[in-house]
Amino acid sequence: MASTSAISLCSLPKVSLRPHSHKQRRVQVLGGPRLGYPATSFSFRRNRSLLRFRSLVVKVSDSSRAEGGARRSASGRRVYRQSQSQSSLSAAPVQQVAKVVVPAGMFFAVTFDQGGGRAVSAFPIPAPPTFGIGLYSHPHHSPSSLPYLGRILAGNIVIPIKFAKNLPSRTVFGGQHYSVTHRSESLTVLWKVVEKLLTPKSKRASNAEQKTHAQGLKWSFAPGTNLLSGRGAKIDRESKERLNEFAKELRAFSVVDMTGCNFGDEGLVFLAERLAYNQTLEGVSFAGNGITATGLKAFDGILQSNITLKTLDLSGNPIGDEGAKCLSDILAGNSGITKLQLNSTNLGDEGAKAIAELLKKNSSLCYVELNNNMIDYAVWKPLNGFTSLAGALLENKTIRDIQLNGNYGGALGANALAKGLEGNKSLKELHLHGNSIGDEGIRALMSGLSQHKGGKLTRLEIGNNSISAKGAFHVAEYVKKNKSLLLLNISMNDIGDEGAEKIGDALKENRSIRSIDLAGNNIHVQGVGAIASALKDNSIVTVLEIGYNPIGPEGAKVFADVLKFHGNINILKLGWCQIGAKGAESIADMLKYNSTLSELDLRGNGLRDEGAICLARSLKVVNEALSSLDLGFNEIRDDGAFAIAQALKANEDVRITSLNLSRNLMTKFGQSALTDARDHVYEMTEKEVYVIF
Repeated sequence: MASTSAISLCSLPKVSLRPHSHKQRRVQVLGGPRLGYPATSFSFRRNRSLLRFRSLVVKVSDSSRAEGGARRSASGRRVYRQSQSQSSLSAAPVQQVAKVVVPAGMFFAVTFDQGGGRAVSAFPIPAPPTFGIGLYSHPHHSPSSLPYLGRILAGNIVIPIKFAKNLPSRTVFGGQHYSVTHRSESLTVLWKVVEKLLTPKSKRASNAEQKTHAQGLKWSFAPGTNLLSGRGAKIDRESKERLNEFAKELRAFSVVDMTGCNFGDEGLVFLAERLAYNQTLEGVSFAGNGITATGLKAFDGILQSNITLKTLDLSGNPIGDEGAKCLSDILAGNSGITKLQLNSTNLGDEGAKAIAELLKKNSSLCYVELNNNMIDYAVWKPLNGFTSLAGALLENKTIRDIQLNGNYGGALGANALAKGLEGNKSLKELHLHGNSIGDEGIRALMSGLSQHKGGKLTRLEIGNNSISAKGAFHVAEYVKKNKSLLLLNISMNDIGDEGAEKIGDALKENRSIRSIDLAGNNIHVQGVGAIASALKDNSIVTVLEIGYNPIGPEGAKVFADVLKFHGNINILKLGWCQIGAKGAESIADMLKYNSTLSELDLRGNGLRDEGAICLARSLKVVNEALSSLDLGFNEIRDDGAFAIAQALKANEDVRITSLNLSRNLMTKFGQSALTDARDHVYEMTEKEVYVIF
């Protein structure tokens, strides 16, 4: 740099403006005692509100004499003529002046008060480079016309030179009226003064110095951009460090989850190389990392040689149809991967066709997840994804689980898929949740599954498919004849009481289903009675989800009466069933005698303190099975919390390990009571009870 020494504020030059005559003012610049500059004054006059500098007068400062500085006689004057100000500003380029102004840490701001008659002394302040000088007085523009261009310091407005020429001639800032001088001659003269007062850098600087200066800090006008290069290097370094850590994990662990790391295509290119001939990694998740079809090309030549990797999760990456095609070509020759997850990857019909071609060629894939994509079935399309996948099921002999939740199959897609299922003997799980299949689609699907004689389907997910009682009839008929199905999910449809009765009748004959989900089907007391009656003589069903149905207190009593001495239910979910405190009383009475129930969900039933107190009485009795109780969203207050806390303390043999009381109305007193009860149980039995507030 040209200068790096600190200069005292008291030693810097001072600029003052004072009246010289009616049409003329004089500016005097006094040199600082340590700079060795002579005192300087210049005068200018106003002509039709325009400022022109007439001459520059150089004098000896009294402060210089006092400090022993250089002296000149008062008569000896050096005059800067106006003709000299006509020279172009290129004689002292802005960059060259900035190089001098920045290290000196000063520039001059000159302002006028509202009256315009009294001058205010300018002052030296630290300043960034390329800042200039603005002259202001009397305006009438709105405050919005003046952007924030500088800082107000001691009544003076400091303005960057890059904005000075763009200001209107009249404006308002901070309640003060100002006018702006735009004449280039004024700026030229003031910059000439700065150039004369400050010691410029020698033009004979060595090439080494020029090179060093050129390689120094590069300034930018945009806020914060001066450090972008350094910050970018830091970010790049940190990213590489993270990728190196990920690479170490890939080599050290058998299962690695890198979900949401957002390393993008470049990061995948770096990490993919670590998968080649990797003998440790068996499962990896690259989900949610901004990977596109371009990044997937990094797997080419890598996955073909890796026989250890079994699970590859690329969900949540916008790979699209092109990515599916690329991945299909790469995995066609892979013999290790058995589970491929491509959920929410923007796959359409073309992508589904690519996956279908992969299933025809690959003999190792057993689990394929294509949930929440855009796979469709439309008659007017020459190609649709469900038809392609159905064709693949006819040829593939290894697929065990295919998930197509949240797509757009509809009735025709289900019909096409049913034809593929007829000839497939390997499929065990079928997930079609949220495909708007409807009653007609369910009829075709159940027909195809019934013809699936060689295979043994164990899981069927058909929730949220606009199925009514008519569609429930077809499901019930399939359930009656099936001997392999273990889990049936028909939730979030509208089968009503009539459909529930048909399902109940089917459960009386079926002896394979262990878990059934009927949540959100508009089932009332009549329908729940049919389900409860079926469970009375059925010891196979162990998990029952019937939440989000308005069964009310009567429905709760029907269930309680059956489960008190019958059935084999281990998990019962009755959340948001409107059972209230009365229904809680029936459930509490059932808990005194039931010996199979281990998990009970009663969320959102409006139990309040009355219901909580009823349940607390049952908890005082020894229950050998119940280990988890969920009472969230029930408006339970401190009285209910105190009752449950006392029950926990009174029963030292309590089996409960998880108690959820979140989203209730307890204060810190109720929470404190439950915490004390938890600690008491641990002290007496050394058993942990997890209480969630």
